[in-house]
Amino acid sequence: MTTERKPAWLQKKMSPGAHAGMENLLGELRLNTVCQQALCPNITECFRQKQATFLILGTACTRLCAFCNVTKAVPLPVDPDEPERVASAVGRLSLAHVVVTSPTRDDLHDGGASAFAATVAAIRRACPETRIELLIPDFLGARESIRQVAESAPDIIGHNVETVPRLYDIRRGADYRRSLDVLAAARELAPGIPTKSGLMLGLGESLDEVRGVLAGLRGIGCAYVSLGQYLAPSRKHQPVAAFIPPELFDMLRDEALGMGFLHVESGPYVRSSYHAADYVAAPVSNRSERYGI
Repeated sequence: MTTERKPAWLQKKMSPGAHAGMENLLGELRLNTVCQQALCPNITECFRQKQATFLILGTACTRLCAFCNVTKAVPLPVDPDEPERVASAVGRLSLAHVVVTSPTRDDLHDGGASAFAATVAAIRRACPETRIELLIPDFLGARESIRQVAESAPDIIGHNVETVPRLYDIRRGADYRRSLDVLAAARELAPGIPTKSGLMLGLGESLDEVRGVLAGLRGIGCAYVSLGQYLAPSRKHQPVAAFIPPELFDMLRDEALGMGFLHVESGPYVRSSYHAADYVAAPVSNRSERYGI
């Protein structure tokens, strides 16, 4: 555990009063965002730009990951009207690119896959030009759930491996191989849809371990990856083992691009949904040609 103060490159300030309009819209539509639930340090920047990662299926997670600030509690029943409210928010914010994620819902028979599919369908009806990125849980590896997501035809399917295999004890209930299999299955079921993953650094991993995960992701055809600094939400969470300097993130970005990733976001404040629109520079209609998939 590091007892150091945050270095200068990790002193981003949040200004909650600067994005009251966004907060009001989310409250009006009874929507949640991972930005709020995870205490994301980028929330002021993103909310000012009317960008958010919508958190469907409630705010309670059925797992107990040591790094995550999402609520650990008994989840509420699925809200059948939520997809339409997400679509309404996407329209009112005029989003060109939207990210939709959820807590892990092992209590649901399909892990929530049908809710993801319904949300994609609602956004497509309301905002057909909007690119849709899904950041899904592992669905306990259920192929039928992954199929539901793939057949809903989002523009990106993401699933975060989060850390290196040696440190998976902090991802309670998760399995590194299963996470790779989820991404591989999505690639197999929807070869025209690029896949994406993300890692947190500063948990005690070695550079060689990070390189091994990057190689594993490329080995299953993952197109995009994000690398960011882990910051403990509170003293009760997994402590930070190291603060990774910006130049190391730059080096890893270059190495990942050299491995064949099509776009890499790598930096202290990078999160899996941060600058999400930058991963896709071409129109949706040119996706397959652009990515060669």
